Amino acid sequence: MTLKVLLVDDEPLARARMKTLLADCTQPAAEVTGEAAESAHALALMRTGHYDVALLDIHMPGLSGVALAHALRTFPHPPAIVFVTAHAEHAAAAFDLDAADYLTKPVRLERLQKALQKAAAQHPSGRGALPGDDPDVLMIQERNRVLRLQASEILYIRSELKYLTVRTLTQSYLADGSLSDLEQRWGPRFVRTHRSVLVARRAMQALERAIDSSQGEAWMLRIAGIDELMPVSRRQLTQVRHALSQP
Repeated sequence: MTLKVLLVDDEPLARARMKTLLADCTQPAAEVTGEAAESAHALALMRTGHYDVALLDIHMPGLSGVALAHALRTFPHPPAIVFVTAHAEHAAAAFDLDAADYLTKPVRLERLQKALQKAAAQHPSGRGALPGDDPDVLMIQERNRVLRLQASEILYIRSELKYLTVRTLTQSYLADGSLSDLEQRWGPRFVRTHRSVLVARRAMQALERAIDSSQGEAWMLRIAGIDELMPVSRRQLTQVRHALSQP
């Protein structure tokens, strides 16, 4: 297998050297398919692509490599994490995150190859699925912990700015990800009521007319168990009515 690598380091020379080393790796082979100088860019790349392993520097402007690793763990298919840094004192924090390995600069080819072997062992083809690969689980990062939400717990998911709001019966969470990806993943269990909203079929209670200040009369969907209404677009109205009519 050839591992797809996300390389994150704020030093261009360090990234260039790492790419040279990775090109010489063969067991397994590795290819840099995403490259970032800071964590925000790395997260943007994760939202649009898939990576088997993330090679992360720790000291970077903005979000640190350790904080970035926490954020990566919330994605549906998180990469194996390998920290690459000159600061060995962070090793304990790295392994608390279940990192595949921890490399100190300057990195030797032999040591990098071993780290990639450990990362490959965390790949679904090498050992059974990762927790984030469970199709019924959404990984949520909340402060200093990562939560596993079952699809059956979720009432609705709403896309707002750069994040998703995920609502359960008792709490709301912020998550990274794509509403369209979740719609494909959970299929018939969720209904698209609006371009920015997915509602669990089991949580759909009733359609209600409402007056919108900008659009006039509109349709809203009442959600069972909570005092909230979700918008229903004209385009989705027939689908929502049909879903409500089903047992």
